[in-house]
Amino acid sequence: MAVIITLTATKEQIEEQLDVQLDDYEPRFNIAPSQPVLSVISDGEKRKAGYLRWGLVPVWAKDPKIGYKMINARGETVDEKPAFKRLLKRRRCLIVADGFYEWKRTEETKRPYRITVNDSIFTLAGLWDRWTSEKEEIVSCTILTTAPNEFMKDIHDRMPVILGDAERKVWLDSSIEDKEIIKDVIKPYPAQFMNAHEVSTIVNNPRNESAECIRSLSE
Repeated sequence: MAVIITLTATKEQIEEQLDVQLDDYEPRFNIAPSQPVLSVISDGEKRKAGYLRWGLVPVWAKDPKIGYKMINARGETVDEKPAFKRLLKRRRCLIVADGFYEWKRTEETKRPYRITVNDSIFTLAGLWDRWTSEKEEIVSCTILTTAPNEFMKDIHDRMPVILGDAERKVWLDSSIEDKEIIKDVIKPYPAQFMNAHEVSTIVNNPRNESAECIRSLSE
């Protein structure tokens, strides 16, 4: 699924809700794969926030262009795939968002919707890795997906893995390596906390970056 995310909250809201400090932050209305996404990792004691490139480039990759094909990881098989199973144990991260776009297919076309969670900041389950060559270093990530809940079924057949407070703590705890405990948090988010509204097709172009992207067409 080629989900696109938004993060329009204030710096203060993010810092307070996620217990992090941001050195560099700018609201975004149309964050697409291959672009930097605000992410959170933990060293076991303190959370650290920063930017990762969306599109995983594994440490063993011969060509960093592989990242364009690894923007998502299926939660059901993440512990089986060579690119992800090592990271599932040791390099889990949160991707910060306050909305994401998904396209509902109709007989005529595909219509974009912005999906929110309690109209607040939320976090997506991610994995990260560090790739280096003689010329550059790329620290990148992928977002986990899962089956849709009852709310999302009407829009798309997949959804990103959204982590609540309890699941977030497990996901960031690097001391937890038990595959069953980790995979237990990879599940559809409760449908009753999600909302959606149709938005303009300007979100189809990642160069469009303004509040117009998130405005409901019903307004």
